[in-house]
Amino acid sequence: MVNPRLASRYAKSLVDLAAEKGQLEAVRADMQVLQQIIRGNRDVANLLKSPIIKPDKKQQILTAIFENRISTISNAFIKLLVIKGRESNLPEITTAFEKQYNQLKNISNVKITTAVPIDAAVLGAIRQKVEAGTDKKIELEIAVEPDLIGGFVLETEDRLYDASVLRDLKDIKKQFTQNIYTPNIR
Repeated sequence: MVNPRLASRYAKSLVDLAAEKGQLEAVRADMQVLQQIIRGNRDVANLLKSPIIKPDKKQQILTAIFENRISTISNAFIKLLVIKGRESNLPEITTAFEKQYNQLKNISNVKITTAVPIDAAVLGAIRQKVEAGTDKKIELEIAVEPDLIGGFVLETEDRLYDASVLRDLKDIKKQFTQNIYTPNIR
């Protein structure tokens, strides 16, 4: 069940604890590892959601999976989630943690999607333009989607800039299908 308030509160607690202990970067890396494992392995995702598997068995399995991969704070946090019966919310909590970390560190995630891979010089120019428009550090995520035909799509936290050929073609198609002059000819 999706519960953003719960995820936000647990993530806030984890951010505060990690910052207090001076291990914020390590815990962030752990949350990224957890996200990758949960998204990449359906069995782990099903384990977290399963009401059939007992909490102590879940704890043993999760300890075996994450024991040498993540820090003690993160292991203790997962153990707490299992004890409280909130382990099914772990994917949401990791996402909320990442958002709160970025807010704390003044980082903005920017996703750029192009039709073909772009070189480092163009990427650097894009980074400069985006950073000039904001006072935040930029983390770029690059994606290639050949369906765009040309141009790019730039997504920030609250804005979407679509300068793709695909969007232009859709706009032209829309203009032709909604021709205002056709009804007046009859």
